[in-house]
Amino acid sequence: MSGALEGVRVVDVTSNVAGPFATHILAALGAEVVKVERPHTGDDTRGWGPPFWDEVGLTFLDLNRRKESVELDLKDAADRERLLDLIASADVLVQNLRPQSLARAGFGPDEMTARFPRLVYCDISGFGFTGPLADSPAFDPLMQAYSGLMSITGHDDAAPARIPVSMLDKGAGMWAAIGVLAALRDRETTGRGQVVRTSLLETAFGFQAVQAMSYLATDVVPTRLGSGTTGIAPYEAFPTLDGHVVIAAANDRLFRGVCAALDRSDLATEPRYASNAQRFAARAELRDALTELTKVLSTADLMERLGAHSVPAHPVNTIADAVTSPQVDAMRLFQPVDGMADGVVAMRLPVTFDGELDSPATAPPTLGGTTRKETGR
Repeated sequence: MSGALEGVRVVDVTSNVAGPFATHILAALGAEVVKVERPHTGDDTRGWGPPFWDEVGLTFLDLNRRKESVELDLKDAADRERLLDLIASADVLVQNLRPQSLARAGFGPDEMTARFPRLVYCDISGFGFTGPLADSPAFDPLMQAYSGLMSITGHDDAAPARIPVSMLDKGAGMWAAIGVLAALRDRETTGRGQVVRTSLLETAFGFQAVQAMSYLATDVVPTRLGSGTTGIAPYEAFPTLDGHVVIAAANDRLFRGVCAALDRSDLATEPRYASNAQRFAARAELRDALTELTKVLSTADLMERLGAHSVPAHPVNTIADAVTSPQVDAMRLFQPVDGMADGVVAMRLPVTFDGELDSPATAPPTLGGTTRKETGR
C-alpha cells in the first residue's frame, strides 16, 4: 500500500513543517514529490539543529525523505517558467509560503486551476484565507498562543507552556494530506481538480473543540488542568515514591477499582464522588486525597495494585524509556535511513496496510540535487 499513489506527481513549494509534513505523507504513500527550494539556503529546516547528520538538520531529515529537490528563484523569470513546467506535469501542488507570496509570483490557486483544470492545489496558511489576519505569517508557537491552546497547557502555578512538539503544524499537514487524497478521489469522477485549503488556526480549534464549545455554551473560560483533561476525574498523573503514574479512570467502575486498589473503597461511596461529573467538579479535592495514597507507594507497587483491579494506568516514561521499550521495538517504528551514517533512524509512517510497513526510509535530497541532475549545473 506504500505505493498507492504511484504515478501521482506532487510539486512541493513548502518550507518549515506543515507543508513538508503533508508532502512527506504523500511521498510515503508512493507519490513522486519534487521539492522547490530557495537557491543556496533551501528550506529553513536544513539548518534546524543540533543534531545534524551529513550537514542535514534533524527536522529536515524527518520531513523530507523520498523527495527530490530543485532550486528555483521565484524572482527570476527563467525559474518561474521552470516552475510552470513542473506544475504542468503535476497532479498536485502544495504550498505554505508566506501569505500571497506565491500568488504575487503568478502561481495563485485561481490562476493555476484555471490553466490546469485537473490540478489539485493545496494551500496551507497560519490564520486561514479570510479575515483581518489572513495575510499574517504564523508559526506553531504563535498559533498555540493565539488560539488559546497555550492558556490551557501546563499548571496554574507556572508560566504559559507550549505543547513541545509542532502539533498544529503537523496537524495542518495531516489535514492537507487528507484533503489532497479526497480531491484526487473526486477527480476520478469529475475529471477536475480543486483548491484544498487548511490552516493552523482551524487545526488548533479542531483539537480543542470541546474546550471552545464549552466556553461558547457556558461563558466559563477553560483553565489549565496540568496532566488532566476536561470532564473526567481521576484522569491524570499521580506522584509515587520514585516517579509518576497516570491513572485513567474514565467511568464509575474504574473509579471503584482505583479506590479498592488504594484500600479506600469508602471513597467510592461518598456522594460527592458518586458520578464522573461530581468527581470532576470536586477534582482538586479528589486529586489531593488520592495523592496522599499514591505518594507513599513505589511505582511498581502502585502499578501492581491498579493492575489487580484492571485499572488503566502507566508510569510516565522518558523519551529514552519509550523508544527503547519492547513494544516500540516490536512495532518497528524507527527504521535505518538508507544513504546515511549507521545509527541514523527515522520514524516510519504511523499506519500499516494489511500489515505492510512503510517503505524503507531514504536520505532527504541534497539542496538542488535534481536541478544538477537535470541540467548538469
